[in-house]
Amino acid sequence: SEVDLLVFGIILNCTLCGVGWKKFDGNCYFVSKLSRTWAESRLDCISRGADLVVINSREEQVFLNGLLGRSKDVWIGLSDHIKEGTWVWVDGTPLTTEFWQNEQPNNLGNQDCVEIQTKSSRLGTWNDVSCSLQQPWICEK
Repeated sequence: SEVDLLVFGIILNCTLCGVGWKKFDGNCYFVSKLSRTWAESRLDCISRGADLVVINSREEQVFLNGLLGRSKDVWIGLSDHIKEGTWVWVDGTPLTTEFWQNEQPNNLGNQDCVEIQTKSSRLGTWNDVSCSLQQPWICEK
């Protein structure tokens, strides 16, 4: 049985994501039901052995848009709070693949953190907002 296999440390080419997590392309994703600031959201992900999501491809963005549907807007692991205009992922990698909404990012009133806005049906759903806004988030491990 699967339990016996786990006792001996054997996992057959699969990642066990855990309850409440969704698997895509070898990674696991968790969408919170609570609302927190960007920093608090990141701490929650870290406490789960993960971090805020880093989006590396069009396929991953499409998966996340489908996963979220028309739910609340959610935090992702992208910010420019260290240096204005220099967008960096939580894992330290620079921004290369972008899915900004039209006319975003606009830094309207010190907006240093990025959300996926779920009301958009287009691929480009990113928006920069104030990091102190409280909303759900996506963890990735």
